[in-house]
Amino acid sequence: MPSFDTVCEADFVEVKNAVDNATKEIGTRFDFKGTSAAVELKDKEITMYGDAEFQLQQVEELLRNKLTKRNVDVRFLDIQKAQKIGGDKVKQVIKVKNGIESDLAKQLQKLMKESKLKVQAAIQEDKVRITGAKRDDLQAAMALIRKDLADHPLSFNNFRD
Repeated sequence: MPSFDTVCEADFVEVKNAVDNATKEIGTRFDFKGTSAAVELKDKEITMYGDAEFQLQQVEELLRNKLTKRNVDVRFLDIQKAQKIGGDKVKQVIKVKNGIESDLAKQLQKLMKESKLKVQAAIQEDKVRITGAKRDDLQAAMALIRKDLADHPLSFNNFRD
């Protein structure tokens, strides 16, 4: 039976490159000279440091620009609240989403059931596998997902015929 997987995965190579480019630009920009402005990537978390929340906003904007240039969707970013660390320094953690959350997976499964398409959706860990008898049904399911769940950075892979 034809099938495909619906996933929510950022390209971490491009995320790492964007963070490295942002770090280089922070080092060369005049308005960041002598400050504690910095960006670092560990596992699936980006941590931004700054002297004030205004500086964190500037670093975040710089990082968003670098991610956009590298074709990484900024909807993958889950921005946490800024935290004060020693003195007047602040830091902010940004989690990079990877995998479909259970609420979204259930919503996707419900969407496929209500669509009256001849497809089945099965939740498998951090992805949703959609199977159907015909390729046309699967392509219609992809179009429906893109239209109804446009606010989530979903992609499709592992298309089998």
